[in-house]
Amino acid sequence: MTTINLFLLSAALASGLIAGLFYTYSCSVNPGLGALSDANYLAAMQSINRAILNPVFFLSFMGTLLLLPLSTYQHFGMGTRFYLLLAATLVYVIGTFGVTIAGNVPLNDALDKMNLTGASANELAAHRLKFEAPWNRLHTIRTYASVVSFVLVLLACLTTPDNS
Repeated sequence: MTTINLFLLSAALASGLIAGLFYTYSCSVNPGLGALSDANYLAAMQSINRAILNPVFFLSFMGTLLLLPLSTYQHFGMGTRFYLLLAATLVYVIGTFGVTIAGNVPLNDALDKMNLTGASANELAAHRLKFEAPWNRLHTIRTYASVVSFVLVLLACLTTPDNS
C-alpha cells in the first residue's frame, strides 16, 4: 500500500469515526438527555462534556482535521478524487470543526462554569433554556457536515485517480 493510499484510508477511518460519534449522539444521547429534569440534564451534559476531552476523541477529531487536507494535497491534479477530497475537507473544516469550536465549545464552557448545586430551580430552567436548543441545533449541523464529509471521502476512495 502506498503512502498516499495509507493517508486516504486513515482520513476515511478518522472521518467515519467522527461521523459515527455525532450520528450516534443524535440518535440516542440527545433524546435520552432531553427526557431528564433540568438539574439532571445539566449535570449529565457537564459530565459528558468533560469526559469527551480525552486522547481517543482528539485523535479522531483533530486527526480528521489534519488527514483530510493532507490527503487532498496528495491527490492534487488527480481529477475527481481531488475534488471530492477538497469538498470533504471544506465541509469538515467549516461544518464540523468550525461549528464545534465556534458554537458547541463556548456553550460547553459556559455550562461548565455553572455551579449546579447552588442554583435554584428557576436558574436551572433558565440555563437549560439558553443551552439545550442552541447546542442541539449546532450539533445537528455538525452531524450532517461530518456525515457528508465522510460520504465524500468514501466516494473519493471508490474513484480511480485521474493523473492527467
